[in-house]
Amino acid sequence: MSAYEDNPAFQRGFENRKAVLGGVHVERSWAAADDFNRPMQDLVTRYCWGEVWGDDALPFKTRSLLNIVMLTALNRPHELKLHLQGALRNGCSQEEIRAALMQTAIYVGVPAALESFRVASEAIKTFEG
Repeated sequence: MSAYEDNPAFQRGFENRKAVLGGVHVERSWAAADDFNRPMQDLVTRYCWGEVWGDDALPFKTRSLLNIVMLTALNRPHELKLHLQGALRNGCSQEEIRAALMQTAIYVGVPAALESFRVASEAIKTFEG
């Protein structure tokens, strides 16, 4: 076990990350990390997934919907696809995802929402397939 993996925040974050994004994806990302990008993988795992997602104040389902909206606003389709599949894994219904994306059309803009709907359709098909 590496110095990263010995850290309790890392361990909690790694488990949260796998629960949301899927074990295969997370294990593959960590295994592919090299000396250059491993510190970034560690930071994301400890702080994003260990501290923020590890806070019980919001359930994973709510956090997933928040991420869908934020990633739409930031125009990050790759991460959006991962988090859409995570939202489905966390119990979000297609109707809830659709409602969140509809709201982004008003507050973020129609072009961003349209792109996110395209990404969501693909993510749902992949998740169900």
